[in-house]
Amino acid sequence: MTDALSTPLPHPLRDPALIARLRARRSAPAQGLAAPGPSAEEMETILEIGLRSPDHGKLFPWRLVVIGPETKAVWVAALSEMAATDKARAVLGKLARPPATVMVVSVPVESASVPQWEQELSAGALCMNLAHAANALGYATSWITDWYAYDARARALMGVGEGETVAGFVHMGTAAEPLLERPRPEVGAKVERRP
Repeated sequence: MTDALSTPLPHPLRDPALIARLRARRSAPAQGLAAPGPSAEEMETILEIGLRSPDHGKLFPWRLVVIGPETKAVWVAALSEMAATDKARAVLGKLARPPATVMVVSVPVESASVPQWEQELSAGALCMNLAHAANALGYATSWITDWYAYDARARALMGVGEGETVAGFVHMGTAAEPLLERPRPEVGAKVERRP
């Protein structure tokens, strides 16, 4: 029997389809995501791919919460009561509407060699990997946070503990309308090249 940890991974090959997909990557408005969303089997694939994110020191400094419809309904009702303004209440549609949502929580681990900032970046990479995996399966995605990711009462409701941070809610589903391009920076405006 071969040990999976000692089995070489395949060398990356050129993948023009993947390049085309990444060049056209676009977030969808969360409140515009509708059914169908990923099946249970597809969600397992998405989660497995998400967990292959860069992770200096192999610390696994994050955890994921797949939020089902019952939990969403309870959270949205409670958050609606906590919302301080009509605008704060209105953004709850971003959480309520998508058929599938994964909350990624950054859980820094005490380490002498891996700074907390790098661990938080790893949680962000995990969010992006979830989005790429869902996109590859044909779903639109929206990676966002909102006021409830930072509100102490809301965080307690969602089970986010002391020292933990919500890296994002990755919403997945089918875009109700075609996604339009948005402004993007020119490479020359944001990239410095040094000889």
